[in-house]
Amino acid sequence: MWNKLLYGILYVWVKAHALLPLSILYILSDMLYLLVYRVMRYRLGVVRRNMKASFPEKGEAELRRLERAFYHHFTDYIVETIKLAHISEEEILRRAKLKNPELLEELAAAGEASCVVMCMGHYGNWEWFTSSSLLFSQTRLYQIYRPLKNKAFDRLFSFLRTRFGSDGIKKNDTIRDIVRLNREKIRSVIVFVADQTPSKANLHYWTTFLNQESAILTGPERIARKLNLPVVFLDMEKVKRGYYTVEAKLITKDARSTPDFWLTEQYARMMEQCILRNPAYWLWTHKRWKHKKQSIKN
Repeated sequence: MWNKLLYGILYVWVKAHALLPLSILYILSDMLYLLVYRVMRYRLGVVRRNMKASFPEKGEAELRRLERAFYHHFTDYIVETIKLAHISEEEILRRAKLKNPELLEELAAAGEASCVVMCMGHYGNWEWFTSSSLLFSQTRLYQIYRPLKNKAFDRLFSFLRTRFGSDGIKKNDTIRDIVRLNREKIRSVIVFVADQTPSKANLHYWTTFLNQESAILTGPERIARKLNLPVVFLDMEKVKRGYYTVEAKLITKDARSTPDFWLTEQYARMMEQCILRNPAYWLWTHKRWKHKKQSIKN
């Protein structure tokens, strides 16, 4: 009962704000920036540790400029996600553009596999791209997700992420659902937002990522190799406030022929290049390096 009531309150609040044009929402974002960064200091310690370790060559003044740019973008991301509740098809297609949809269409239509594994990160506004099958023409979009503990928030994000025809696949159902999609020849793009920290039980591959020893999720590789699916990386750029472009970059058409962890390493390198192009647009509030290789060994 409580979750239903909370969801109703959240839904009405989000819908009411989503009715506002983005120009007004960005004014709210500027005010939210002061609250989140200056007053609440939301995860500021995490952000500073992450940035300092990732960019040891940068001085304090440069790190503070990057920090402020990140929080400005972070509050923009919040209002842009809220806008998903009311944004029109025309507006989201104008603001979130896939440069080469033909690559994903060709991969999904060719060969025995009808599914394409697409890896991306928490960069720019990933919600606008993982929520809209409109960007992918005749190919359906599925995002792998971990259900939130709070059922009201989980239901809200499910509503926002499925408005434009995309679907979610729960993390624990990933293999079963992808096998079904592939068997039924449903042309699908399976999105893995794969830059988060693996659980302690899944620390199978370590590499250097942003100047730090980092565990990288291997789930996308394991599934792609098991089913011999093509793999692409979605490289995002923020053109200006409220406008993003992405380019699908082929990693391999033949996952089964690649060596162990080669796909995971390629993803790490491409994701790192994306971040280094403009670091302010990555989600620095994640506790990305909470696991240390040496402590795991011991």
